[in-house]
Amino acid sequence: MGINGIGAAGYPVMGYGNTRQARKNEAETAFSDILNNTAAAAPHTSIVYLKTDDMLYSGGNGTGLSFYIKYAPNSTDEDPTVVAKGVDENGKEFEQTIHINDINPQHASVVEMHALEAYLDVDKNGGLSSLPMETGMMGLHDRADFMGLFEKQISDMTLLKQQKTAAYYRQSMQAFWDFMDRK
Repeated sequence: MGINGIGAAGYPVMGYGNTRQARKNEAETAFSDILNNTAAAAPHTSIVYLKTDDMLYSGGNGTGLSFYIKYAPNSTDEDPTVVAKGVDENGKEFEQTIHINDINPQHASVVEMHALEAYLDVDKNGGLSSLPMETGMMGLHDRADFMGLFEKQISDMTLLKQQKTAAYYRQSMQAFWDFMDRK
């Protein structure tokens, strides 16, 4: 039985050095293949929209989704409407008109929830978002039950004895419940 390349009698295991060299060669070949394949080697670019005074939100997530949100010219108090513009997780430009009153936090996209978060002025606790961490990998067209995600996040934080963080997510979730109750 060999441990860390040492045989049972204390001598190097046969072929240990060769195996290591073979793995190094495989890794170099794989890396070389990636570099020679222009599609795989193309650098991933991200667009960051710097927030201006007329923007309600500017940000993105770990998928490459990046966007900003502004009030639409035809927005009214009775029908608050925003426009979200940006690039999706594939780098394709998009523009969406979102009627705030039509957002259902139990079946919403991350863009809709950031629009609602901004409209309601939900406390972000000094961070970029009040939304649960799981939303960080959602694509433009993905939909989720954000209220369920909040409940899971609160449960996880409670289990980890992170009472302040659990209370923060409870407070954020309450802002969205209050919005749904007013509808």
